[in-house]
Amino acid sequence: MYRRQILILLTLLVTGSNAIACNEILNGGPMTETPRKPRILFMCVANSARSQLAEALAREVFGDRAIIQSAGSEPKTVNPFAMRVLEEIGVGTEHMTSKGIQDLPGEFIQEVDLVITLCADEVCPILPSRRARKLHWPYPDPAGVQGADADKLQAFRETRDLIKSRILELSQELGFE
Repeated sequence: MYRRQILILLTLLVTGSNAIACNEILNGGPMTETPRKPRILFMCVANSARSQLAEALAREVFGDRAIIQSAGSEPKTVNPFAMRVLEEIGVGTEHMTSKGIQDLPGEFIQEVDLVITLCADEVCPILPSRRARKLHWPYPDPAGVQGADADKLQAFRETRDLIKSRILELSQELGFE
């Protein structure tokens, strides 16, 4: 290791290049660093509808370019209508499980970059973090729609489409598109 540092220093002195250029000269190619994947957390109260939709859609849109989780302050079970409207557009639902903040890996919570809350009429959960950027996407809870299954399904479809649109915008903002 010591010998390598001397070679980089000598290359710096002789060529007037920067450290990255010196490493490229010594290695015969560009020095690249693996970029850190952003960590994104979607939150609502029950983690049964909106945040579940957002997590599944973000995983679909971002792929392996980001680490995505969702959680609720009072987790329930995943709403079957949420699963159904995702399956309608070919988004997998096998990973879906309702969870609270305490159920997420500690490392993820400590390193989360972006927290997006999806509450409208209820009190949104908060994640105290100086590090994380916070966004609020206020969508009404489709699980609160009363009436026939067709009406409920339509509410879930509308919410899914609104969330997907915002995720596509976020994807562009993050430079994924």
